[in-house]
Amino acid sequence: MTGSDPKPDLHRYLQTAREALLWKLDGLSEYDMRRPLTPTGTNLLGLVKHVAGVELGYFGGTFGRPFAEPIPWIEDDAELGADMWATADESREEIVGLYHRAWAHSDATIEALALDAIGRVAWWPEDRSEVTLHRILIHVIAETNRHAGHADIVRELIDGAVGLRKDGGNMAPGDQATWESYRERLESVAREAGRS
Repeated sequence: MTGSDPKPDLHRYLQTAREALLWKLDGLSEYDMRRPLTPTGTNLLGLVKHVAGVELGYFGGTFGRPFAEPIPWIEDDAELGADMWATADESREEIVGLYHRAWAHSDATIEALALDAIGRVAWWPEDRSEVTLHRILIHVIAETNRHAGHADIVRELIDGAVGLRKDGGNMAPGDQATWESYRERLESVAREAGRS
């Protein structure tokens, strides 16, 4: 878009990804939000917890703007993978509330700094640890969308809900019978190709 300010554009894409990830929790029980549905334990509430930590690290400490609350699962001595699942003591409200506070903290950094503002990612190799806000915005948009995609698949496995938004929005039209027929066709093609 010629002449547009890229910062609001990037921020809008980040917010869209945030909202896509968060709606995947809507209407689910505590169990379904926490269910590990892949061999590596991917679960919806854990994805939200992880992305909250991602934002706090990249838009916080990277630019000398640390978050005021302690986040024990991102500390150096934290259990491996502690940011990818919610303990029984961590409620949905706590994790979602933290994510909203992370948004506010990140948004304040995005608003306060120019896209060419320099920061340092302490956990990246020294030769590429110096970054701009522009680079970090793109990195976090990619990271959030990646995990929103994971969440989309996990949610589909739970109850069939799919799409960028609650209304499906970006999905081809079709009822359950249409999708079952489509899937059966793909399975048939896969089997045929597998015999070759």
